[in-house]
Amino acid sequence: MPETILLPPLRCPPPRLRSRKSGVRARPSGLCRLPTADVRQDKPPTSNTSTVPKTESSKTERGTTFIVGECFYRHESALGRDLGVLSAALYKRSRGALSVLDAMCGCGVRSLRYLTQSDADFVWANDANDDSRRTILENLSQEVREVEGRRRWVVTHSDANRLMVERYLNGDYFDLIDIDSFGSDSSFLRSAFAALKLDGLLYLTSTDGFSSGGHRPQHSLASYGAYVRPMPYSNEVGLRMLVGGAVREAAALGFQISPLFSYYSYHGPVFRVMLQVSRGKPLENGHYGFISYCTRCGNSRAFSWKDLGKMFCICSKNEVLEVSHSLVVSGPLWTGPLHNADHIRDLLSLADQWGWTNSGVEGKNLDKLLRQMHDESDPRLPFGYIKLDETITDFNHSKVASRAKVNSPPLKIMMDVLQQEGYAVSRSHIRLNAIKTNCPMTMCVQIAQRIKNDEFLTF
Repeated sequence: MPETILLPPLRCPPPRLRSRKSGVRARPSGLCRLPTADVRQDKPPTSNTSTVPKTESSKTERGTTFIVGECFYRHESALGRDLGVLSAALYKRSRGALSVLDAMCGCGVRSLRYLTQSDADFVWANDANDDSRRTILENLSQEVREVEGRRRWVVTHSDANRLMVERYLNGDYFDLIDIDSFGSDSSFLRSAFAALKLDGLLYLTSTDGFSSGGHRPQHSLASYGAYVRPMPYSNEVGLRMLVGGAVREAAALGFQISPLFSYYSYHGPVFRVMLQVSRGKPLENGHYGFISYCTRCGNSRAFSWKDLGKMFCICSKNEVLEVSHSLVVSGPLWTGPLHNADHIRDLLSLADQWGWTNSGVEGKNLDKLLRQMHDESDPRLPFGYIKLDETITDFNHSKVASRAKVNSPPLKIMMDVLQQEGYAVSRSHIRLNAIKTNCPMTMCVQIAQRIKNDEFLTF
């Protein structure tokens, strides 16, 4: 029995999480009757031992065949599911046990993959839409219901918040909770922390690109406690907004969180972060503060809470009136690293062992993503990224998009020159033609202009 966690009283909001497809309110129910299915349990994650026949309506992910029916499903999200399955498998290898709550399971493909590929001991598949019941049961029935009298999976159709609070009150905790929510509903954060084991994993989602883009600051303030304004690296802001909201809720309950990876995908858009939750007070340098962007020179900077009222940009620090107009500030947000370098290395190593990094287009995409995430983990790299077409901007104009009289330098040449000049640099997994670097924007502009004039030895 895991250690009992004493938390402040939790307020469970009335059921309001809605199915992506039907929009109907959840109807709580008891555990469903589980069909028995005598299928093999011990199988490599890359083998297709599915009992679901391959038909025109069936889908396959990493060797696992399943049906979708009328449930919400996005093939483009498979890469995010790969990352979750790999992280869960690493957790199982290090801890020897793995129980998973898939709080909004859709058609059940994530739950099935946690069972078959991560070797989860137990998976609780829940979805508010009880119309998806038959599809979920048919998919999970590929795995046996019980092993030596212990259930391996159950299916329910309850409100996610209510389910997690009930598990907490019953003293049932999970090693991993996967919440693939829609929009920016953060009401489940506190109940998720309550139902999670110490040092467990919390896999969060947001699909609110409007708030991360600074177009609904009051909405981001209500959901994540962050007033977000438009910035040129808004998609990274979306990840930091999501982590920051979790940091705020965790601190209120006496927890610390550490991001293992943060993943952005353009479809949706989708922001996903894998967090490890541990007991502890927030650190004094807790990477929870404010970020600024200067529309005049293009430089970005992080500010702590102690800096409130003293924010300025170095390009105009003696011009108080100018600073008030040129500095755009968002926060509070997570300002620390988005990935754990060791965890990313382990993900890549396991993906190689499973043959996932050399299996066609999907394998190349996973390999490329993990390698870019590892490069982004360099502790010298600050938040944000620089789009190369911004480095050739004339910042004396009021609009950043005003073009200078040079073409955008090739990405590889720009990166090589920055390294030659002693700066840290990597590609960004969030935007194709963008780099992360500790080189100030003003210097990037000068380097781009000098590249045009062939002042550097190119490689």
